[in-house]
Amino acid sequence: MDGNRIDKLREKALLLPLEPGCYLMKDEKGVIIYVGKAKALKNRVVSYFRENAGHTEKTRQMVSCVRDFDFIVTGSEFEALILECSLIKHYRPKYNILLMDDKGYHYIHLTDEPYPRIEAVLQKPQDGGLLIGPYMSAYVVRQTADQVNQVFMLPTCSRKFPQDFKKQRPCLNFYIKRCMGVCQGRLSQAEYRKIIGEAVEYIRSGGVTSVDDLEKEMYAASEALDFERAARLRDQIAAIRRIADKQTVLLGEDRQMDVWGFAQNAALVSCVVLKIRDGRIADKENYTFDGEGDIPAVREEFVYRYYAGREEIPRAVVLDGPVEDMGMLAEFLKLQCGHVSEPVLPQRGERKKLRDMAVLNAEEQLAHKIRRTGREVAALEELQKLLGLPATPVYIEAYDISNWGDTGRVGGMVVFENGRPLKKDYKRFAIRDVAGQDDYASMREVLRRRFTRYLDGDAAFSRLPDLILLDGGRGHVNAVQPVLDELGLQVPLFGMVKDSRHRTRGLTTGREELALPMVRSAFTLVTNIQDEVHRYAIAYQRTLHRKADTASQLKAVKGIGDVKLKKLLARWPTKPKLKSATAQELKDALKIGDETARALLEAIAQL
Repeated sequence: MDGNRIDKLREKALLLPLEPGCYLMKDEKGVIIYVGKAKALKNRVVSYFRENAGHTEKTRQMVSCVRDFDFIVTGSEFEALILECSLIKHYRPKYNILLMDDKGYHYIHLTDEPYPRIEAVLQKPQDGGLLIGPYMSAYVVRQTADQVNQVFMLPTCSRKFPQDFKKQRPCLNFYIKRCMGVCQGRLSQAEYRKIIGEAVEYIRSGGVTSVDDLEKEMYAASEALDFERAARLRDQIAAIRRIADKQTVLLGEDRQMDVWGFAQNAALVSCVVLKIRDGRIADKENYTFDGEGDIPAVREEFVYRYYAGREEIPRAVVLDGPVEDMGMLAEFLKLQCGHVSEPVLPQRGERKKLRDMAVLNAEEQLAHKIRRTGREVAALEELQKLLGLPATPVYIEAYDISNWGDTGRVGGMVVFENGRPLKKDYKRFAIRDVAGQDDYASMREVLRRRFTRYLDGDAAFSRLPDLILLDGGRGHVNAVQPVLDELGLQVPLFGMVKDSRHRTRGLTTGREELALPMVRSAFTLVTNIQDEVHRYAIAYQRTLHRKADTASQLKAVKGIGDVKLKKLLARWPTKPKLKSATAQELKDALKIGDETARALLEAIAQL
């Protein structure tokens, strides 16, 4: 049935003209679920209904819902772009990227307590305190709260006043003049609330408190011999001047620009737009997209969505990567704002530093979403680029073989998810089918058993990794790759190579070695993976060796054979438990006599 639907849609698409225009995909109820543009309508729309078209998961989901489509022919691709933006704004189709950010409304909150605090909040608190806002920008709210707390040296610790007066020594903020030391109990509630009133006025006036006025108050307090207030005003003036100096970012003529940065982890893409106004960062906007494709696809679509209908666009739009037609983007921006706005890809200088800052913020934003650090996110992206992988390797499996002579041969499998060990998915393999020490054959056995169980639907092996790493060189990769080919699995496979000092040196395919940058995040990640899989395999091998040694010592006791030994270790599987067994318990469990029980207890004591 689905095949007939696709065939009919393909036949209809083949009748489209080879002209620029927009197409509107509809579901079974006639609702428009996707709007797109094309240089040639026929070629673009037909591509959705080809077999094995290599679509992203989002596109496959969209196509599975399409029951019909409509189209509008335009005079040029640029006209199609303008029309596409208008149609998306009107219909808000579920499969298009829409302009919805992570922010909501933010407030500056003055808490309702004897000694109030000033803080940045997302939701309205229910404590009845004073709210200043709402604001759209979380960045501005946090920056303002931090600034006013610094200028007026307000407490930001967790202590409660007046309950905690003089209970502890002042914290570090007091000694570095970031807090007035309310905890010492020297400031009356009336004096504190006067300062809070000044802080609220500072916020409402936009932080334009006159330093000249404060200096006059300081001199007046000094003349009145109120040296404590004079000192506090002096420190407040110094804080205002420090903040003013910090906010003055000299950028030459580049004092107005938007700076874009993207980061990705699996199907999640994070975007940050830094808004530079008057030479400093005036705002930061965050956007997150789930299942929308990779960074180039999201950038290509979202930049246009972001600026559609905006009149306030700076003269420079700094991107961290290109869109398909930079000239058309420039024309589009000019149409929106009425003046030239240049999209640029900086390679050096101040613009590149700001672009790197935007990317770093996108990585940190993404890290917050997936509860990982920005360094871990960056490491996976570096690894993806180094190895030429189609997507970020979120789920990585690594393997190592450990031998103890001709016996005790084992394999260890460790898993890293989002750059961190996922210990619940670690697996151990005792080598069964390989005679003697043969690391290549042992590695083949381990990988074959692991992925055969995946193909058999074993729940413990149900997830296919994004990347396989072997602790070994080209020989290991060349030995294992035929196993994956035989099983019909296309998973990237690389070996982790060590230098003469057993330190991680690089990664290798079956043909060439790829050097890891020695000071970058990817190097640290691969080193951690290699060390962890080596540790895990050796730990398992040593455990087996200790168990074999224990078994041999217990079997040396007269009257203890394989059957009784198996019962013994099933009942008391660890040395502490064995040592806790009594003679009577041994006799009852193993059906042995007094003499054998006494001999067995002596052997257990010597373990």
